[in-house]
Amino acid sequence: MGSLTATTNLPFKPELIADATDIYGDIESSAIYKMLPANAKEYVRSSPHLLEYLHIFPVNTYGIPLFLSELKIDLRTMKSPNLIYPVSGDTFVHILPDADDVRNFYIPIEPSFLHSVFDIMPAIESKLIDLIDGLEHDPRTDQERADVLRKMLATVAVINPRNTDIALLTGSEKDKNDLKSRINTFLKTDFTAQKKTRKKKSSKFLPVTPDGKLILTPEEYRAIEYLLIRDKIDMGALKPFLSDPYIEDISCDGVGPIFIEHKIFKGLKSVIEFKVSSELDEFVIKIAERIRRPITYRNPVVDSTLPDGSRINIIYGTDISRHGSNFTIRKVNEIPLSILNIVENGGIDYMAAGYLWICVEYGMSVFVSGETASGKTTFLNAITTFIPPENKVVTIEDTPELNLPHRNWVREVALAKGKGEGTGTSGEVTMYDLLKSALRQRPNQILVGEIRGVEGSVAFSAMQTGHPVMSTFHASSVEKLIQRLCGDPINIPKTYVDNLNLIILTSAVKRPDGQTVRRMTSCNELVGYNAETGGFTFVQMFSWDPATDTFLWTGRGSSYLLENKIATMLGIPENRKNEIYLEVERRAKILERLHKAGYAKFWDLFHMITKIKKQGLLTIGP
Repeated sequence: MGSLTATTNLPFKPELIADATDIYGDIESSAIYKMLPANAKEYVRSSPHLLEYLHIFPVNTYGIPLFLSELKIDLRTMKSPNLIYPVSGDTFVHILPDADDVRNFYIPIEPSFLHSVFDIMPAIESKLIDLIDGLEHDPRTDQERADVLRKMLATVAVINPRNTDIALLTGSEKDKNDLKSRINTFLKTDFTAQKKTRKKKSSKFLPVTPDGKLILTPEEYRAIEYLLIRDKIDMGALKPFLSDPYIEDISCDGVGPIFIEHKIFKGLKSVIEFKVSSELDEFVIKIAERIRRPITYRNPVVDSTLPDGSRINIIYGTDISRHGSNFTIRKVNEIPLSILNIVENGGIDYMAAGYLWICVEYGMSVFVSGETASGKTTFLNAITTFIPPENKVVTIEDTPELNLPHRNWVREVALAKGKGEGTGTSGEVTMYDLLKSALRQRPNQILVGEIRGVEGSVAFSAMQTGHPVMSTFHASSVEKLIQRLCGDPINIPKTYVDNLNLIILTSAVKRPDGQTVRRMTSCNELVGYNAETGGFTFVQMFSWDPATDTFLWTGRGSSYLLENKIATMLGIPENRKNEIYLEVERRAKILERLHKAGYAKFWDLFHMITKIKKQGLLTIGP
């Protein structure tokens, strides 16, 4: 597999390193090191390439960056962020302001950032090929492949301690400490022309030991080891972006920089970019090969998932995408957001969450609806913690995104025609097929990633037979949702629609300060269909007030689901049905207490709800 590389275009002129011993000798004697706060010094000691970056960064112009171990939501208000945070292992990210643009810079700092080892890589790869050909067993997992690469690199290369005379090993008069000049030469080159530099055949002297091992400095060895795994096993230049838990979307619109949507700093532009169409075409072809969805001029569109579960869409070639091939990646969180995380972000309040807790627990069918990127799937996944832990749940998706905490969880994914070639399954398996099959599996709940076609009729048939269905839907209002359900291609009979109990509307809205935030704009109970008027009756239970950015319980005292379905299910007498509203308040207080006690994370919240239920604290009834 070829390398997945791109070009780095720094937004500042790198400063030359005056004294190599500042970095590669006793780092504590470095002037910049002495200026760093305590937490930054810890990062530098474990990742020396970070100190290299700080030496070429124009500190006199921008100042010493702020070092943070994690990012808080209140950082959104920073006008000119100049900060560095870790994303994984030895990789860091620098957020740098751009005075001339609304998008600030996103600078990944990797172990290979400053080390021009691309002239060494051909010699390394040549030696590795011979070793790979001699492997008795092919490694199966990415972790096994990474371990094999590390062992092979240790076989073909050796780290040279700086106090060892290279001449004694090679018989050469090579300078023993040329690392500073190598880096400075690299810094003087045009950063936008790195691709051309890499392709030139190097005549650089490569010292070797008597038994033929390449002699590398510690920095070069670390950079090569990182690049081998990054480019041969991981997703190449995309690795820092995919490793960053604060990134939501990654997009390349064609020739130019990679843009990202950041959870804290919103729209940013990366210093990683593509200069020419051919370079970008080569990049997307290799991404498609890596996810086993080859892309060609005849089949120029790929919609699939990356190994980490992120969704990727690729458009190949200038015939369709006039600015060059493009791709968009919608990242998935390894740890899903819980309903309390959404409360933290202002997307819902405790009272509305308490109401949803009761509705989901007692088997109401729920649609979360809104426009693209309004947080529908995130919200749906968050309320799955309210599904009783003993329930059997079946999820059906075309792209796997849902992540449930339940032990008895059947996860099924639709298979596009031809997608399963080489895996023993070449036929098409649609969401419609999976949904029909799910009805025979006796689930307590069925979750559908998104309803948009004929699978909708099966979902409503499931609701009629007593199977609660939860799903996402593309519609911005209750009326438009019903119109889409009753029209082509879903074609649900109007008399079936009221099997759906709850419609939650979400949206990405602008606050007065200009920040885009996601909010549950309303929560609506679908009561019934009026055959005489041809209309539907629904009651708005909660609404979002944009003026105060708060939620109003507009349906208190008039809930059809609480009074006529859930209270009846629990055997609560007619004259005491109003007590069900007190249960909503009680659950809201439980959630608030759990939040304050530090149980906001998805898995923690689910386990605590399970404990509370097991202790009988959620028992309500006559």
